[in-house]
Amino acid sequence: MPGFERLTLPLAPDDEGPVVATLVRRAHGTATAAPGASSHAGERGDAVPDAVPDAGVDVLYVHGWIDYFFQAHVADFWERLGVRFHALDLRKYGRSLRPHQTPGYTTSLRTYDEDLEAALAAMGHAPGTTDRRRLVLMGHSTGGLTLSLWAARHPGRVDGLVLNSPWLEFQTREVGRRVLEPGIRAHAAVAPRSRLVNVDLGFYTRSISARFDGEWDYDAAWRPDLGWRATPAWLAAVFRGHEQVARGLDIDVPILVLLSARSTIGVRWHPDMLTSDSVLDVVGVARRVPSLGSLVTLVRLDGALHDVTLSAAPVRDVVWRETERWYRAYVAPAPPPAEPQAPAAEHAFRERVLRLARLARLSAARAPSRALGPSRR
Repeated sequence: MPGFERLTLPLAPDDEGPVVATLVRRAHGTATAAPGASSHAGERGDAVPDAVPDAGVDVLYVHGWIDYFFQAHVADFWERLGVRFHALDLRKYGRSLRPHQTPGYTTSLRTYDEDLEAALAAMGHAPGTTDRRRLVLMGHSTGGLTLSLWAARHPGRVDGLVLNSPWLEFQTREVGRRVLEPGIRAHAAVAPRSRLVNVDLGFYTRSISARFDGEWDYDAAWRPDLGWRATPAWLAAVFRGHEQVARGLDIDVPILVLLSARSTIGVRWHPDMLTSDSVLDVVGVARRVPSLGSLVTLVRLDGALHDVTLSAAPVRDVVWRETERWYRAYVAPAPPPAEPQAPAAEHAFRERVLRLARLARLSAARAPSRALGPSRR
């Protein structure tokens, strides 16, 4: 992606062979994504300043299912706040996908712990690091679910969590998930990499891609129009994650959840899919939000797509405003204390005394000197 650089992170091989993850950040010496990477660099029509003061905060972004990092404007937003932004393409996604691999395949969301630890170590956030910078994790959809579970298992490692339409519950909600789960679990045990029926009809792609009704350019080889056919092992792993969320995660840091106000899910295209979440049941997700932790901010966004940062510009403006407000309230370092100021009355009195003293010295300096003569009687 022009204007960005990547670091390949070698991971332990699995039963499909060698495995890597990929860490992405802004290339040194560039202020914004280059033309072609995103038509929305800067969002406000000007460049990200080269010399924004460092806030001492890092962000690590993790994508969702059938996805990878291409949202340069999200990096622009954080960098305008002086935050150091990184994104991670997980194993078997995007820049990390290799020809010998099953796209997106995993048997447990815990598998991504290795990807996350490798990325955090490269960013300077390895376990036990002293005097570390503040850290915010930002996840979209399945990435939001993965990061929520990771944060719950690793208390004290992060300072905040931003969840962009996190997949916290299945589209059929808990009742439907419990009906489906036994069959999916059995299928995963017998044929973990077999392909499930593809329910992606391309409607979400139509709402975001500049080749259709959307406004975003990305690599269709890494984000196919009709997605990938999910495997039962992967879906069983997601179901286990949903069940953990339902039981409560007790995450110990402030959390921001950004979610569309409405869902439009169907088997036929509808124009409402351009202004709503056409992937998740947002009502079911919203009901799970309080299960994340004790300090959760939920922002419902009218007109937002599944990835709220890919919504129309007016909606994105609300996304940036609400995210910045949350960041400044809960994560941004406090400004240095101002010099103590004397009360106004005391200050005025001191100024008056000093002014009188100056006048007295000036009068004494201008007065003529007189020699002492003999006294007269």
